[in-house]
Amino acid sequence: MNRIIKTVSLILATSWCSYAQAPTPIKVNAAQPVADIQPTMWGIFFEDINLGADGGIYAELIKNRSFEFAKPMMGWKIERKTFHEGEILIQNRQEKQSSNPRFVTVTLNNTAKGDLGLTNEGFRGMGLKKDLRYDFSVMYRTANKGIKLHLELLDANNAVIGSGIVAPSESDNQWHKATASFQATATEAKGKFRVWFEGSGNIDLDMISLFPTDTWKGRQGGMRADMIQKLADLKPGFIRFPGGCIVEGIDLNNRYQWKKTLGTLEERQLIMNRWNVEFAHRPAPDYFQTFGLGFFEYFQLAEDIGAEPLPILNCGMACQFNTAEVVPLDQLDPYIQDAIDLIEFANGDATTPWGKIRASMGHPAPFNLKMMGIGNENWGPQYVERLKAFTKAIKAKYPNIRLVNSSGTDPNGERFDYLNKELRAMNADFIDEHYYRTPDWFLKNAARYDSYDRNGSKIFAGEYAAQSDKTVSVDNRNNWKCALSEAAFMTGLERNAAVVQMASYAPLFAHAEGWQWTPDLIWVDNLRSYGTPNYYVQKLYSTNRGSSVLPMLQNEQPLTGQDSLYASASWDNASNEIILKIANTSAQSISREVALEGVKKLDPTGKWIILKNDNLGAVNTFENAIAVSPVEQSIAVDTKKKKVALNLAPYSFSVIRIKAVK
Repeated sequence: MNRIIKTVSLILATSWCSYAQAPTPIKVNAAQPVADIQPTMWGIFFEDINLGADGGIYAELIKNRSFEFAKPMMGWKIERKTFHEGEILIQNRQEKQSSNPRFVTVTLNNTAKGDLGLTNEGFRGMGLKKDLRYDFSVMYRTANKGIKLHLELLDANNAVIGSGIVAPSESDNQWHKATASFQATATEAKGKFRVWFEGSGNIDLDMISLFPTDTWKGRQGGMRADMIQKLADLKPGFIRFPGGCIVEGIDLNNRYQWKKTLGTLEERQLIMNRWNVEFAHRPAPDYFQTFGLGFFEYFQLAEDIGAEPLPILNCGMACQFNTAEVVPLDQLDPYIQDAIDLIEFANGDATTPWGKIRASMGHPAPFNLKMMGIGNENWGPQYVERLKAFTKAIKAKYPNIRLVNSSGTDPNGERFDYLNKELRAMNADFIDEHYYRTPDWFLKNAARYDSYDRNGSKIFAGEYAAQSDKTVSVDNRNNWKCALSEAAFMTGLERNAAVVQMASYAPLFAHAEGWQWTPDLIWVDNLRSYGTPNYYVQKLYSTNRGSSVLPMLQNEQPLTGQDSLYASASWDNASNEIILKIANTSAQSISREVALEGVKKLDPTGKWIILKNDNLGAVNTFENAIAVSPVEQSIAVDTKKKKVALNLAPYSFSVIRIKAVK
């Protein structure tokens, strides 16, 4: 009898343990949308840092093409058989042409090919591709006939792998443009460009340029196609430009001025990139902004990739980490006028002064600008008083333009609290919050916006990235641990789409040999590019955005880290699908059942996209660009019980799409 009682007790205990350990199903109700998800929810943030523009997406191969760097011959090397004093001189027109004052004068005396030349090193070398055509151009002025320019593409060992010739046809001592095209006969990641001179007399040269022809959309003098394609593949809702700290500049003279980035290339005034001198541990003395990529090109890029343009303008303050210069309030009007003129440039018809300039650059139709940012990562009462002046003037003329306002550098603390209070009192359209923090911070803050006012100012998560070491550390890596923590955090952004209407990882690009800041979303060298694990997280969110948030609850609570799970759900109007996003940040597999409520019918098979790696330190590289990348498979759906069973792999982020009829 004793044995029977013990056996029954054991059976009951075992049954009770099994029952107690069975997790409560997760419930998703498709009939109860919580909030709309804005088309701008997931976007991209571009700044010319890490050779992002010159030497990056701007496909120009010649460094210092107009001799305007602080050291005029930087990037160039004089090649000569014998030395002749003054045969190559840098001239400076100064006030006669302040936007592009310098040019080079070459003096020839029965010079033969190979006697005198100039070699350009490119941006950490030049990426040259076999059988691709390259377009050369130069502005020249001469009074002499018979001068020739012999053009050569060189490999890393100075062997010629492509050549052409230019014979200037005009000798009226006026400026003219000459062009030539030729093909590369080999692929080279560390190429160079050389021009040999032939003839007698003097010739002035400026704007020496070399472009590949495989640019984005085949545009002459355009952008590097593989880098832009990676942006297009994200299907971003917006693109923020041109930064970032370059908006502020080291001082006000170094600030970004959009009007100086318009017009012909020779009219655009080069300035030093503020990242040139920012970090002693990552010096970049050759980092300048030529503005071949200017505001017109930014707007055009936004249009190309289907993203809303989000320009950020200087608010009359230089970088507060550098000089902290401010323009006096009684001298702020030109800065405000720049903002008002930008709206006319983007949206005005061709009869308006700035709309006419846009049309003259090849875009008669408006760009349909809807929003802009005033200041970048600025703070303090000096920011608030300038912001109020901007807001009053812009809203008076363009009340429908929505303005992005800075909440400073950090997501908490006295600086943040002050700005958050002031901006909400101003009924700010968007408050731009930034967070460069540890992966643990991102996990702990998945519920950050759950308690934010649904009816107040909206949030732009304008810059964020998990730091594997610490902020501004050269040891930061784009590893899977960081990306997974961001994926978990982003479930909280999506779940709170009533509050958060835009978000973008930062920075966007980094050149493998020319970076100043890490981690970064996309890494490039002169020929290749790859997306990091963080890139694939961003892509999974942006390409699986959905139209409205659905409640996704376990025990009537959102999943914000319980049992290491983070989750959100949405409904997609276009495809009639329920979209589930779930991050498992633990080292164990986790099984869960998801009940799909509020639907009449479900497809028996769904799509399951999994991003995972057992090694939290895993990274992508040029040699293995997809070490951490999504894998797609099908998943069975119980159409009778309207449930789906999930076995979530350790350290994984899943996106599940299930067609339904509501």
